Amino acid sequence: MSEDRKPFTIGLVGLGTVGVGVIKMLEQNADIIAQRSGRSIQIKAVSASNKSKDRGVNLSPYEWVDDGRDMAAIDDLDCIVEMVGGSEGFAKELVEKVLQSGKHVVTANKALLAEHGLKLAQIAEENNVCLMYEAAVAGGIPIIKNLREGLAGNQIDHVYGILNGTCNYILTEMRETGRNFADVLQEAQEKGYAEADPTFDVDGIDAAHKLVLLGALAFGVEPDFKNLQIEGIRNITAEDIKYADELGYRIKLLGVAHRQGENFIQTMAPCLVSKKSAIGNVEGVFNAVLIHGDFVDQTMMEGRGAGEGPTASSVVADLIDLAKGVNTPVFNVPVGTLKKAQWQGPETLEAKCYIHLHTKDDAGVLADVTTCLKDHGLSIKSVIQRGHDGAQTASIVILTHRASFMDAQNCVQSLKDKSFILQEPLLLRVEDI
Repeated sequence: MSEDRKPFTIGLVGLGTVGVGVIKMLEQNADIIAQRSGRSIQIKAVSASNKSKDRGVNLSPYEWVDDGRDMAAIDDLDCIVEMVGGSEGFAKELVEKVLQSGKHVVTANKALLAEHGLKLAQIAEENNVCLMYEAAVAGGIPIIKNLREGLAGNQIDHVYGILNGTCNYILTEMRETGRNFADVLQEAQEKGYAEADPTFDVDGIDAAHKLVLLGALAFGVEPDFKNLQIEGIRNITAEDIKYADELGYRIKLLGVAHRQGENFIQTMAPCLVSKKSAIGNVEGVFNAVLIHGDFVDQTMMEGRGAGEGPTASSVVADLIDLAKGVNTPVFNVPVGTLKKAQWQGPETLEAKCYIHLHTKDDAGVLADVTTCLKDHGLSIKSVIQRGHDGAQTASIVILTHRASFMDAQNCVQSLKDKSFILQEPLLLRVEDI
């Protein structure tokens, strides 16, 4: 470490789990971090909504700032770490103000970047500062750095991601225990894996924010959250997980971003993946991102997607880069070169499809179903038909050969109107990865 390099100074706004983790890491690993940065990284100021709360760390060495936005005016700060969260209001005002003041920003706020990333990237570029966000996607997995640096020479064709540990935990527990969604969700909340209001997690919104950032980095396009189709896991039953397993698959909430020539497709939805695949074996609260590039072929990174330690690790990694003098465009290329993609939905994909129908247990039902499939150009790869004892109802589960997903959607829509259908059918894509 150079003796004459002044410390890299930061202000920390937000002292929740991750903010406290950043303090612990910077204090505990100060010598290692200084060696790897070429200079020390020092916290000068902190801010949160409640000054008196006991957070398990000593805050007395740091200046307390009542309103974190005021840190933009503190001259001897090089960078502000935003750990507040939310796409609007305080967090947005803070980041804009800090960037405009000529200070760097490090954040874990995937919602803010997914919904306002283009504008924030313009502000950062105009003020010759960096907006870093390794911690915003997949916790402790250094996937942003991997896309920006390790895979920078590749044209990326596909990105697949298990990007929400809560959903992955729920689906894993449903498979291993046979319990239903509501029971496992309640357990996840009790263990702290799910929020009291789990909407952002189980409805796929949190994971979708992360996918938008990966797609922008991978393809050099403007982040576009509004045009991403999102489906969560509320409609997945233990029965579906069992049938998928019988067919050789596991159900995962999967983010998918494809490049098809000049067209781009991005979707967030539960999908079937082979239980023999690497991504099919990512279990519990773990996240994974699988990328296919033209020269690297296929590479996958797996790790903890949230929590104090993993997320703080990614925040500090960004701070080390900034302390070294790294100056990277927000989406890896100048804002003016980002393409405005015409994103398309899953209806443009071709895939094998999983269809689960709850029907009356009457003669001729399966024949009527297969006729509907034929009329929509779908052929059957596998079929499971199980009657429910004493209920005069049945489950018909069909795995189709590869076909247009739009044709499968139209077929299911047509089946919904049949008198023998008792519940909303379930249609899922199979992703062969």
